[in-house]
Amino acid sequence: MKESIDPSLQPFRQRIQQVTDYLNSVILGKKEVIKEVMVALLSRGHLLIEDVPGVGKTTLARSLADILECRFQRISFTSDLMPSDILGVSIFDRNESRFEFQEGPIFTNILLADELNRTTPKTQSAFLEAMEAGQVTIEKKTYTLPDPFLVMATQNPLEFSGTFPLPVSQLDRFLMRIEIGYPDQANEERMLVQYREKRPGDEVPQTISLDEVREWQKMVPRNRMDASLVSYIAQLAVKTREHADIHLGVSPRATLALQRASQARALLDGRNYVIPDDIQILLAPVWAHRLILRNQVGIGAHASQQAAELLQKILQEIPVPV
Repeated sequence: MKESIDPSLQPFRQRIQQVTDYLNSVILGKKEVIKEVMVALLSRGHLLIEDVPGVGKTTLARSLADILECRFQRISFTSDLMPSDILGVSIFDRNESRFEFQEGPIFTNILLADELNRTTPKTQSAFLEAMEAGQVTIEKKTYTLPDPFLVMATQNPLEFSGTFPLPVSQLDRFLMRIEIGYPDQANEERMLVQYREKRPGDEVPQTISLDEVREWQKMVPRNRMDASLVSYIAQLAVKTREHADIHLGVSPRATLALQRASQARALLDGRNYVIPDDIQILLAPVWAHRLILRNQVGIGAHASQQAAELLQKILQEIPVPV
C-alpha cells in the first residue's frame, strides 16, 4: 500500500529535495546514506560514520555544509590533541588588562571530527556537553554553540593501533552510526567520468539558508506518533534490557532518539505521521552502536554488525502495530 503524501508538506519536500539531489549528485549511488544524514540533521542529532578511508566521508560533510550556507570545520584527531584545541582558550589581552575567550573549531554548524577515536578519552570527553546540550563550559562560563550544530565523526574500522575506543557515554550521544560503503561498479564508472576534470562539490546549486533549516527541525516533533507506536518502541527497548544475549540494553536517551529519528524520516517521505516501517528501518542505525552483547566479538563496526543482527531478531519477536 502506497503511503499518501500530505499536500501541506509539498513546499518542504521541494526544498529538501534540492539538498538530497545535490548530495546524491556528489556521493553517487548512496541514496539511503544521504537519507540517514538528512534524518540526523532534521532530528538535531549527530552521526558516527564508521568506514574505510576514501569512500567520501569528508566530501559528504563538506557538501552538506556548502548547500546549507553554514559554517564548516574539520578537526583531524591525534593523540596529542587537547580539549582546548577543540573548545577554545582564554588569552590575556594586555591592552584591555583582561582575558578574552578565543573560540575553538567546535563553534561551527557542521563539525567533521575525523578519526575521533585517535584522540585520548580526556579530549573525547570535551564533546559530551556540546553534543548533548549544544553548549560548552569553559572556566565556569557557558557558551552557546551555533544553531544548528551537527557533529559528523568518523572512525576507521580496520585500524586499532594507537586508537582509544569511544566510551559508552560518548556512543550514546550519537543519534546514528552509519556506513557509506564502496560504490557498485556502475556508479564507480560514473564517478570516474564525472570527476575526470573537476572535484566533487565544485558546482554548488542554489543554497538553503540556516533559517529554513531551523524551520524544518521545528516540524519534526509535530509529526504524529500513534500511542501504539510509542508502546512499540518501549517494548523493543525493554526487550534489549531483558535479552539473555545483551549485557547492556538501550537507554531512555536511545528510545527518545528512535522516536525523533522516525518522525524525521516520516517527514522526509512527505508524511505528518509515523508508520512502523520508519521505526524498523532506523532501529539498527539508531540502536546497534549503543548495545553491549554478552558474547561480543571485537569492537566498533564488528560489534555493531552483531548487534544489528540481534535487533532484527528482536523485531521478529515483537508484534507490529496495525
